[in-house]
Formats: sequence, structure tokens, C-alpha cells
Amino acid sequence: MSETGATAGRQNNTTQNAPRSGTAENDPKSTSPVERTLKQLRSNPLVVLLIAAAASVAIIAALFMWASSPDYRVLYSNLNEADGGRIIAELDSRGVPYQFGAGGQALLVPSDQVHTLRLQLAEQGLPRGGNLGFELMENQAFGISQFAEQVNFQRGLEGELARSIESLGPVERVRVHLSMAKPSVFIRDREPAKASVILTMLPGRVLGDGQVSAIVHMVSSSVPELSPEDVTIVDQNGRLLSAKASQGNDLDGSQLAYIAEVERSYQRRIENILSPILGSDNVRAQVAAQIDFSRREQTSERYAPNQAPNESAVRSRQLSLSYDGEDPLATGIPGALSNTPPGAAPSPINQADADNGADLPDNALQNLRQEDVVNYEVDRSIEHIQHRLGQVERLSAAVVVNFRRVINEEGEAEQVALSPEEVAQLERLVQQAMGFSQVRGDEVEVVNTPFASVDESISEIAWWRQPETLSMASSLGRYLLVAIATLLLYLLILRPLIKRYTQPPVVAAAMPSSTFSASVGGEGEEDEQESAQPTEGEDTYSNKPKRRRKTSLYEHNLNDLREMAQEDPRMVAMIIRSWMNTNE
Repeated sequence: MSETGATAGRQNNTTQNAPRSGTAENDPKSTSPVERTLKQLRSNPLVVLLIAAAASVAIIAALFMWASSPDYRVLYSNLNEADGGRIIAELDSRGVPYQFGAGGQALLVPSDQVHTLRLQLAEQGLPRGGNLGFELMENQAFGISQFAEQVNFQRGLEGELARSIESLGPVERVRVHLSMAKPSVFIRDREPAKASVILTMLPGRVLGDGQVSAIVHMVSSSVPELSPEDVTIVDQNGRLLSAKASQGNDLDGSQLAYIAEVERSYQRRIENILSPILGSDNVRAQVAAQIDFSRREQTSERYAPNQAPNESAVRSRQLSLSYDGEDPLATGIPGALSNTPPGAAPSPINQADADNGADLPDNALQNLRQEDVVNYEVDRSIEHIQHRLGQVERLSAAVVVNFRRVINEEGEAEQVALSPEEVAQLERLVQQAMGFSQVRGDEVEVVNTPFASVDESISEIAWWRQPETLSMASSLGRYLLVAIATLLLYLLILRPLIKRYTQPPVVAAAMPSSTFSASVGGEGEEDEQESAQPTEGEDTYSNKPKRRRKTSLYEHNLNDLREMAQEDPRMVAMIIRSWMNTNE
């Protein structure tokens, strides 16, 4: 009789003798459902194997889904409730997964769909934003008060201005606050309109001075009685972008930009003239410009001295001659004396002698006066000068030139300094390129010095620290973790269970008809004797697998008997009692 048959016979005897006992312990109703379930699982080891395999597959599938889960990025942040609901409904209709991050303030979607979803949602007009325009005026209730109508008009105007400003590229969100003008019959009680604009810029974007001025003029032109000086623009960091003239800030941003542009222009001129000679990497130039932005007008009137008499131009001349003496004409009472002819006039010499007291004729002149006034043209110059705004007053240029790289006799590259003649020639080229003016006080300095070498190994980021490498390593690490977990589950759980419950049955040797104790105790002795004494024609190595199989079978049967005795000792006692009665 084989061991398998003996075991089956014992189980049948146990099954037949169990009802005879009539004890309450063998009653199925007395055991709990958990114990009955465990007993059924032990009786059918295939169920345990299937449950372990299913659990392992579930764990592996969960790990694989975690490894292959997409990387989520921000689609929109700081959405209001209305826009958030519309966007979520649209994502649900498209079947796009999404998550909430940063305390519910950000909406996350898979990174490979961010740009596509933004374009698709923008086509649908999402997000619409919290700015309401003049559509507030379309659904007004009948009989609304004038105050409510004015408030709705102000809200609509603020929303329309915000929408217009948001259309600019660097602007992300805008809030506009308006203080409308309050008219009054008294001039001193009138209050002008004022506006405040808060801008939220996109990351890394800024507004130029021209764009800020454009926003100021657009807002002031859209609101009645609003001057540009009463418009205030602030960014999300609290910086004032609109500078008022009342603050006394004479330095304008456009002036700084103009100075920087002038300096860059001269710098490019210098580098462009020297790069073909020395190479673009061997020249560095910087230019400092002093520019006058003052507005000046000058009027001058100059009078030149009179020129030589022969070259002067006569404007007018006045000659006056008067003399006193005996009147050659008849005077007095008409008669003989009055009709006497005049005497001879004295000559100038005689007149001089007369002045000196010489004796003159009786009929000589007594007084002679002559006046001659000549008016010449006077040189006059009137000059009116209006000085140009942004005139260059002075330029200073600093140029650094690298040493020349030459090959020596040994074939190695070395750096050699330029000669003084070459440096002077380069300085003249720089002066001509920048429009050097000694009267203006310009300065140029050209220095020849070796440049510091840049270590490329330090400047470049190591390959293992690059973002692409880190991202790929993270993805590979996930799949490697899944592979390791799968291997551990197979080696520690699935493989032992499969090896234990799927071992092929081994035909046991015939047991001698002896007692249960003899069969249990003698089987190991027979195995040891058979393993110790190999048959003729067989070597020792051929008996080793057989001995191992018998020893394993003996241990397996012994473990089953121990488990049976622990689970149901009453049944084992009944079997032994029946064997004892049979032997008697």
C-alpha cells in the first residue's frame, strides 16, 4: 500500500468516524466564518496562489501607472470662480485630466498639452476675466436710479479700459480705478477726474517709458476732464511707472535711453572698425557721452567799430556856414552911403593876420562860423540762436586691445604685445570713427593688454547637472523602481508559493504493515539505509537525487501530520484509537 493511499485511507476513516463522535466541536455551526474560510483556503492551496498573484499584479500595475503618470504644469493661476468653472467644464468635455495646486489657486494639466489647451481655450474666449465692460448697461432693470446707472457706467468704463490695456503684450492683468469729475457751478468747488491703474506683468516682461506714456494718454483721452498728470500707473511690485512733472524729476527715462543709444552707437562704430583688423574677440570698447538736454534760446546784437574813412559809407552830411562883418549890401537909411559898393574880401592869410592882430582893411569880416556834420553807417549784427536738444558736449572712449597671437619657432602659439606704432595707428582709427573733436574736449585711450582666459570647463554646466539629463534620469528612475519592485515580489512571494503548491507528486515507496508510529519512525531509517548502501552498478552520484527526494517527501508528510494534529487533535486521537482497536 502506497503512502498516498494510506493518507487517503486515514482521511476516509477520519471522515467516517467523525460523525460517530457526536461531539459539538466538529459541528460546522460551532466554528466562526473566518475559521471556516481559512480552513477552506488551507484545504485548497491554489486559491492562495491566485490571490497572491492577483495582489502582485495589482501592485505592479499601480507602480507602472505611477511611473507613466504625466508631469503636470500650471495652465492658469488666480482664476476667479466663474472662469474656473467654465475652464473645468471645457476640460471635462475634452477628456483632459487636471489637478489643483498651490492651495487651489492654480489649475494643472499635463505638460505636453499646456500650450495647445491655452490656444484652444483662447479661441473659446476663456478665461474671460473679472472685468465687465459696457454689457452691464444692456440688462439694466426698469426704473433704476440715476446713481445706480452712474455707478454701472463707471464700472463699464473701468472694465473697457482694463480690457484695452490687457491687449498689450507684456501685461497679464489690469485693474482700473476711476474717480469721475464732479461738476459744480462754483469753479473753486469743481473736482477734476483722477485714475489709478494697477498692472500685473508677465514673468520677465517690463513696460518701456513709451508704453507707459501711451497708457497714460489712452486713459486720459477716454475719461472726460481727466488730464495726463492725474493718471497714476503702478505695477504689481508697487513701483510707480508714471512720473509726474509736479514731482520735480528733471531726469526722464527717455533721456537715459537716448544717452545709452548714443553710447552704443559710438561703441559699435569703434568695434566695427577694429574687428576686421584684430578680430571680434580681441577688442572691447566703452564710450561715455555727456549730452546737454537743456532748452536754450539766445539773442545777441553786436556793433562793430567804424572802418577806415575811405571805406566807410556815409549815411548823411550836414554843412552849416555863418559869418558876421560889414554888410556888403546897402543898409540903413536909403541914400548915398547905403548905395556904396562893397570892398574887397580879405584872403584867408589876411584873415589869419587879422586874427593875430594885424591891420586889416576897414571892410574885413568880423566873425565866421562853419559846421560840417557827417553821419556814417554803423555795423550792427542781431543773432537769435535756439540750441538743439540732446547735443553732445563731450565724448570719452576707452578701448582695450588683446595681444596678438603668433606662432613661434617651436610651433607653439604665444601672445605678443603690439608695437607703439600699431597702438598709435589704432588710436587714430578710433578718433576718426567716433568723430573726435579736440575743441569739444573729447578723450580717447587705447590700451594693449592680454585678455584673461576663460575656463570653458567651469563655464559649461556638467552633463549630469543639465535639466534634460535630470528629467531623463527621473523618468528612468521611476521605471527602474517598478522593475525592482516587480523582481522582489516575484522572488519573495510568487516564486516560493509557486514552488510550494505546484511541486509534482512523487510516488512513495510501499510502507510495511505496521503501526503508525513504526511507519513514521522507520521511513527515515529505511531512507538512510538505502541512501547509505547503493545498489550494484550505480555510483554514489546517481543516488543523491533519490535520497533528497525521499527526505523531502518525508519532511513534507511529517509537516502535514503536524498541521493536522494542531488543527484537529480530536480527529488524530480517534484515528490512533481505531488503529489500536484494529491491532487488538
